Amino acid sequence: MAEKENPQNEIDEISGVETTGHEWDGIRELNNPLPRWWLWTFYACIIWAIGYMIAYPAIPLIKGNTPGLLGYSSRADVAREIEAAKEGQVTFLDMISQSEVSDIIANDELARFARAGGQAAFKVNCSQCHGSGAQGSVGFPNLNDDEWIWGGSAQDIYLTIAHGVRYEEDFDTRFNEMPAFGAFGILSREEIQTVASYTAFLGGLEGGQDSEEGALIFENNCAACHGPGGLGEPALGAPPLNNAISLYAGNLESIVAQVNTPQHGVMPGWTEKLGDTVVKQLAVYVHSLGGGE
Repeated sequence: MAEKENPQNEIDEISGVETTGHEWDGIRELNNPLPRWWLWTFYACIIWAIGYMIAYPAIPLIKGNTPGLLGYSSRADVAREIEAAKEGQVTFLDMISQSEVSDIIANDELARFARAGGQAAFKVNCSQCHGSGAQGSVGFPNLNDDEWIWGGSAQDIYLTIAHGVRYEEDFDTRFNEMPAFGAFGILSREEIQTVASYTAFLGGLEGGQDSEEGALIFENNCAACHGPGGLGEPALGAPPLNNAISLYAGNLESIVAQVNTPQHGVMPGWTEKLGDTVVKQLAVYVHSLGGGE
């Protein structure tokens, strides 16, 4: 408890500073007032803060806030900037909507704009499956190379994105299905092992073995879609088998599993959700990743 015990304002022996005459539990208070410049600065800040609070939106209310005398709104500024940016894009977007994908790519300035927009749309809509860098994963194709299941021309990529793959809601979707050679009893277990080993041989994978029987089974059951020697057929959505690139892991076991009971992925068609202009931008961007065809 503070007590008034020093009416004469004695001088503190240690610091040489006059005391205020107040004492708390044996501790005397030194008379060290704040510098005048600091006090005036502090008062000026208070006045400035009050003025700011009156001039600009500041005090939260139940439904909103005080608008301020100047009527300033940072949200309105952002909205105007966004609107101005959209107006600047209108010309390019109109050109994209009226052009074929190949024509967009041929126009350097338009292609740069389309790639930028396509990259943004890819990160929001496609990266969840194909990866942020379009590197793909098991069951989702890598879009950075020149291997294309349904063709890698600009138009082919556009059609795949627009209508999807095995997407039941789009009549024009890309569609194919590999028969379940084992589950349907088309091939025996031994024949599946033989043709899988031959397929691994075509792709240069470990466990692959060249054999006349395997080549014959492949020719009679697989070549109609995958082509002679496993060259692939984009028109049928049949990937090449003569390399080590695989959609479902590149090893003998995965080939056996795929021949026995194949997996069939599904990709949605994006035109309805994103619109044709954005789909074209996506096609241009994806085409640029691996060089396309």
